[in-house]
Amino acid sequence: MCQLLGMNANTPTDVMFSFTGFATRAEEHKDGFGIAFFEDKGVRLFVDTSSARESPVAEMVRRYPIRSENIVAHIRKATQGRVALENTHPFVRELWGRYWVFAHNGDLKNYAPRLHGAFRPVGTTDSERAFCWLMQELAKSHASVPGVAELSATLAELLPQVAAHGVFNAMLDNGQALWAHCSTQLHHIVRQHPFKRASLPLTKDEQWQAFVPGEMRVFVDGAPFDR
Repeated sequence: MCQLLGMNANTPTDVMFSFTGFATRAEEHKDGFGIAFFEDKGVRLFVDTSSARESPVAEMVRRYPIRSENIVAHIRKATQGRVALENTHPFVRELWGRYWVFAHNGDLKNYAPRLHGAFRPVGTTDSERAFCWLMQELAKSHASVPGVAELSATLAELLPQVAAHGVFNAMLDNGQALWAHCSTQLHHIVRQHPFKRASLPLTKDEQWQAFVPGEMRVFVDGAPFDR
C-alpha cells in the first residue's frame, strides 16, 4: 500500500525536512509520488510516476522554497490502476470556489459508487473514485460553503461509508483544514516552539499519537480541531 504525509500549520511553513524523510520510504513505494501545497486559494501540485527517491521532480521539490500552511504528500505502491500520471496522488478538484486535495492509502474492494454529477475520475484507481464520490456528496449536502464544524459533521457520516469497502486511510484538505481518516495506521504530532530534535526517520525521536481505527481527526491552524 501507499504512504501519506499531511501538514497543517498556523503560519506558512517549510515542509522539506519532513518530505525528505518521507521520500526515503519510496524504495518500497516506488510507483509514483505527489505533493500539493496550498498558497491562499491556489494549489501547487507536483506529481510523477517515478519513485520519490529517483524522480527529478522530487529533487526539484526538495530544492523549491515553498512555504505553506496546508500540504498533502503521497508515495504510491499501486494496488488498483496502472502506474500512470492520472493515477498518481494527490488528486485535486474544485468545489464551492475552492480547491480540494485528496490522497489515500489502502485498497477498496468492489467499490463502484454511482457518480452522476460533475465529479468523475480521470484515472482508474479506487482512490480517485472515492474522492469524486465524497465531493459529489458534499455538494449535495450543502448549498454553499459550510464552516469547518459543519463540514466535519458531514464527512464523519460519509467517510465510514467508503471505509466499509476496505482499507481507507485518507487525507482531505481544502486549504482551511485537514481531515484525516484512519482504517489501520495513522499518527499525528503537534510541533510547537521550542522545537525538539527530529531525524529523517520521522517517528524516531518524537512522540506521535496513534489514531484509533475508524477515527477521523480534523486539524485547523496547526492544532486538532474540537468538533
